[in-house]
Formats: sequence, structure tokens, C-alpha cells
Amino acid sequence: MTSAAEPSQPRRRGRPGHDQAAVLRTAVDLFNRRGYDATSMGDLAKELGLTKAAIYHHVQSKEQLLIAALDDALDELTTAVTEAVRPEAGGSAYERLRAVVRRSVEVLMARQPSVTLLLRVRGNSEVEVAALNRRRWLDEQLAELVSEAVQEGSLRADIPPPLVSRLLFGMVNSLVEWYHPDGTYDAATVADAVTELAFDGLSR
Repeated sequence: MTSAAEPSQPRRRGRPGHDQAAVLRTAVDLFNRRGYDATSMGDLAKELGLTKAAIYHHVQSKEQLLIAALDDALDELTTAVTEAVRPEAGGSAYERLRAVVRRSVEVLMARQPSVTLLLRVRGNSEVEVAALNRRRWLDEQLAELVSEAVQEGSLRADIPPPLVSRLLFGMVNSLVEWYHPDGTYDAATVADAVTELAFDGLSR
């Protein structure tokens, strides 16, 4: 079975007015409102005003939509973390940690529907298990970067790095519960606030 860590299926040419991206956006919205398991391809077709046959012109299955949504939530964040943990990327571990936390906020706000869906998966299928494993890897990488910052003397050493990693990602992930692009605060203000609040509390 295809997992969220595997390459997505080749794109099909969409019908006029309903491209694959539009189908995916609508599917993610339905998954978040109704739950993935409770949403059928018939529900998606009705929401889009299409027949089920037209939906299958764009995608092969509901699972393919889930894979695409979870990859959308994870791919850019994975790239940001991978680059940050490489010492050759330049800068101290503290600087790279601070930068990747801020970047994580930006990714979440840019892909909030997909990230919301990611945070709701519970490992009920191979696809969900693959996504959870990718999340666990991100936690581990961030914890290693925290350890490096502690060793260089930039962060306090009395809080275990894995706990710091979970708390940092927890702060970032909490944005899905209240942040709205058209709300009081713009993306840059929120990203700055999260980063400054986290590191003013962690810096020596």
C-alpha cells in the first residue's frame, strides 16, 4: 500500500473548472469537518457539484487524497528541519534552532488545513502510521538540535531536550486552534511572537 512517505501518483489532467488542487482543497476541508473515515467520495463529489466518475478523473482514491494532504503538511517542514540540523548550513545550533522554529510557524500558517488534518491522524492505517513516523522523526531531529545548543552553552541545560522539542512543536501546533489568516494578527507578527516568546524563555 502507498504510504505518505512515498512519491505521489502522477497528476491527471483535470476537467475545466475543477483541477486536482481544487479537489484536494475541498477534500481536506471535508476531512477536517467530518473526519476522514466519515467522508466518502460521494460526499466530495456532492461538495464539488460533480459526479463520482468526474472525481475519479482527478484522483484514484480517497486514500490518495489523504496522502497528498499529509505530504503537503510534512514536506516543507521536513526540508526546513533537515537543513537546520546540518552544521554546514552555517550559524550556531541556537541560531539554526531559532530559525527552524520560526519557519515551522510560517509553514503551519501557509498550510493550516493540511496541518490540522495531520494533527488529527491517529495511526488508523498504513498511511497515517507513515505520517506519524515522519512527525516522530521531526521531533527527534529538533531534540538533537536542542542538545547541540545546550552543549554550546546557548540554552539552559536543566530541561531535557526531547521535552523542549515537544513543547516547541506544541506551541507551534496550537496555532491551528485559533489562527485565522484574516484575523487580528498577520503571519509575520505571529511568527515573531512565537519565536521570541519561546527563546526569551530558553535563552541564558
